[in-house]
Parts: sequence; structure tokens; C-alpha cells
Amino acid sequence: MSSEFQIVFHNIEQTEALQDAVRKRIAKLERYCEQIIRGRVVLDAPHNHRHKGKVYSVGLEIHTPRKEVRVNQEQHDNHAHEDLYVAIRDAFNAAERQLKSVEKGHRL
Repeated sequence: MSSEFQIVFHNIEQTEALQDAVRKRIAKLERYCEQIIRGRVVLDAPHNHRHKGKVYSVGLEIHTPRKEVRVNQEQHDNHAHEDLYVAIRDAFNAAERQLKSVEKGHRL
């Protein structure tokens, strides 16, 4: 990876499997936008007093020369996000859509 990404774990145990999953998603993003300068990924398991299961949130900040992309997947009502890997996938898919729109607009 040519860009610098910070991976932050909040209320979640840091594991190699989670880091690998995030790194693979970062590498995929870099295929769509080669001009990523730096980024930050925050994996969080907020304390949900009203919910029985943990619903994870994933935040992304991606900096390119043309735009700063921010994604915040805090969906307390989305039970699919009780699986951290699904929350990671959804956040990176949203970031990918934003980066593609930036690249598409630049090419026109």
C-alpha cells in the first residue's frame, strides 16, 4: 500500500484477522482510487443499553487530493451489523461508491 492508513479499535479486541480484513478492503479501495493520501478506520462496539446484541459501527476517513470521504456506519437498528465483518463490508462499500463518484466526476 502506498497510502498511510491508521486502524483504531475501540471497545473491541484487536486481532490479526480483523486487521487483515480491513487491510484487504483498503487494498481494494486503492484499486479504484490511486490517489489516496491517507486514511483512518475506526472499529467500535458502542455500549448499547437498549439493545440485546452488540451492533458494531465502522467509521472511515479517506483523504485524496480532490476530496475527503467520510463514512460513518452507526446503524443501531441494523441487526446485520451485529457481525463486525458485515459492518466493515458495508462501510467500505459506501466509501467505494463515494470514491468512484469522485473519480467519475474528475474524468468528465
